Amino acid sequence: MTDLFEASGVHPPDAPLADRLRPRSLEEVVGQDHLLGEGGPIRRMIEAGRLGSMILWGPPGTGKTTIARLLAQAAGYQFQQISAVFSGVADLKKAFETARGRRAAGQSTLLFVDEIHRFNRAQQDGFLPFVEEGIVTLVGATTENPSFELNGALLSRSQVFVLKRLDDEALGQLLTRAEAQEEKDLPLTPEARHALLALADGDGRYLLTMSEVLFGLAGGEPLDVQALAGTLQKRAPAYDKSREEHYNLISALHKSVRGSDPDAALYWLARMLNGGEDPLYLARRIVRMAVEDIGEADPLSILVANAAKDTYDFLGSPEGELALAQAVVHLATAPKSVGVYEAYKAASKAARETGSLMPPAHIRNAPTKLMKDLGYGKGYQYDPDTPEAFRAPTTSPTRWSAGSSTSPRARGMRRRSGSGWSAGRPCGRG
Repeated sequence: MTDLFEASGVHPPDAPLADRLRPRSLEEVVGQDHLLGEGGPIRRMIEAGRLGSMILWGPPGTGKTTIARLLAQAAGYQFQQISAVFSGVADLKKAFETARGRRAAGQSTLLFVDEIHRFNRAQQDGFLPFVEEGIVTLVGATTENPSFELNGALLSRSQVFVLKRLDDEALGQLLTRAEAQEEKDLPLTPEARHALLALADGDGRYLLTMSEVLFGLAGGEPLDVQALAGTLQKRAPAYDKSREEHYNLISALHKSVRGSDPDAALYWLARMLNGGEDPLYLARRIVRMAVEDIGEADPLSILVANAAKDTYDFLGSPEGELALAQAVVHLATAPKSVGVYEAYKAASKAARETGSLMPPAHIRNAPTKLMKDLGYGKGYQYDPDTPEAFRAPTTSPTRWSAGSSTSPRARGMRRRSGSGWSAGRPCGRG
């Protein structure tokens, strides 16, 4: 499907609503004022009359293709588009040769590459000489993080601009334009109208597609939220278990637990489960939190985390997910200590630096007479036989132990109440 905001001319009356509402100038693009508004970096390029190569990174339905077309229009460049999904080496060569011919005739070319992250590394390298020579001004569009998916050499020759998901204000502007185009109001109550914006999840194209369905309904009473849900299929949340969104959400979950905020931790857990994340992956991460962030401050936490994993194994979904939620709340409200974590890091560092350093003679094993004659085990005291039943620690390269008052970041144990949430009563925040 072509992009919602792709610049276009007149469309036939039976064209999809999204086609008929495509912006015809950059001023009509909604939701990207940080790039296109007064003082925005792309606006400054246009005012200077010279475009640089760029990567437009953002979710679907936010205007990547449209901005590229309108940029070419505003700067007087010839617009040429290819898709990394359908194009190969032959298509790229043809595009470059065409652009070279235009350049010889004094015409600049804006080469728009949709889904540019789908080109492999070698294909991406093929752009470099043509960008460097100025044969094309490259504008790539991607929904994936460019730092993971694009060559460093290509990124160094381009500016990366991040397009934002459309907020309610921007989506509301689209609905207003749609109603003006159709010359009638959407058959929705105010509450249902707000719910429609939520269903769009920041995607303007999807919002207009749903609106077109609603405009086609026969006359009658405006739909409330429940009737709207029965009319439209709820969109699955944007989540890819192998992409950046996965790492962003698991980071948010872990840091919420670490920050003793059970409300936030439950929310991010639910987001990942609703997006289709493997619950056992989450269970493994919860066990890690218990070891890494709580440790000796609450040794029970590791048992709770492992029990949650075993419970999910036994019950499966959806009941087993409640065990994961219970573990997350326990960990978020538990006192925190990184004493063992820091002590082990220090011990590992010392072990690497000291190599084959021998233990002190008095704590070496002495199973033979020769070894005893060499002083192995000499002076060792059996701790239970001492008056205190405990002796001072033997000499250690680390000089401190987990939880000691001298260990960095582990001076005592901290307990934070977070939002004030406690088991048995509702969360303190909505």
